[in-house]
Amino acid sequence: MDYINPQFLINSLIFSILGVIVFSLAFIIIDKLTPSVDLWKEVCEKQNMAVAIVVAAMCLGIAIIVAASIHG
Repeated sequence: MDYINPQFLINSLIFSILGVIVFSLAFIIIDKLTPSVDLWKEVCEKQNMAVAIVVAAMCLGIAIIVAASIHG
């Protein structure tokens, strides 16, 4: 039996890279839609825990949407 099929490996790599690109673009778009708050600065420099929780929830939501769109 062929456990490692090269076609499946290539497909997985392509979809993984595509998923990371779509996730990054979605995060950048959402960061631009919040005009008064720089999310990265709030989380890293000011250590704002509330913003970090909102950003984490947003990241999980985007990741679920990207995974569902790639899967099906």
